[in-house]
Amino acid sequence: MIIRRLQTSDLGAIERIERRSYPTPWSRSMFAAELAKPSSICLGAFDAKAGLVAYLIISRYVDAWHVMNVAVEPEHRGRGIATLLFDRLFELTAADRRRGYTLEVRVSNTAAIRLYERLGFTSRGIRRGYYTDNREDALVMWRDPLARAVGA
Repeated sequence: MIIRRLQTSDLGAIERIERRSYPTPWSRSMFAAELAKPSSICLGAFDAKAGLVAYLIISRYVDAWHVMNVAVEPEHRGRGIATLLFDRLFELTAADRRRGYTLEVRVSNTAAIRLYERLGFTSRGIRRGYYTDNREDALVMWRDPLARAVGA
């Protein structure tokens, strides 16, 4: 598996994975905007045979890195690919010890919640009716900068 920064030439593959992963997928222009932002880190996991199989989009804010979007091709889930993407992200941002990481995840997405907990994220609250497709609540999770600094 090769982890590298995403490029605009990857947009078609990103859209394919996005449509297969989410009931309300991001548009191509949303992804293009994130790829163009200097404050974003956009990583892809590439399999030698299958091409792009997963991606991670994160934006830098004043006090946190906000995980905006992460998806793994359904046939490739459960193989540790999302963990590889996050590990690479943590390497790339290791020098930034003042920012933590935050994300929202559907309260029903227990597999993702378990992954984030293994990566050092903890629950910090609920955003009621966050998801527009069905008004499902989002669990707000946070990983403190200190946890990263001590090697967690």
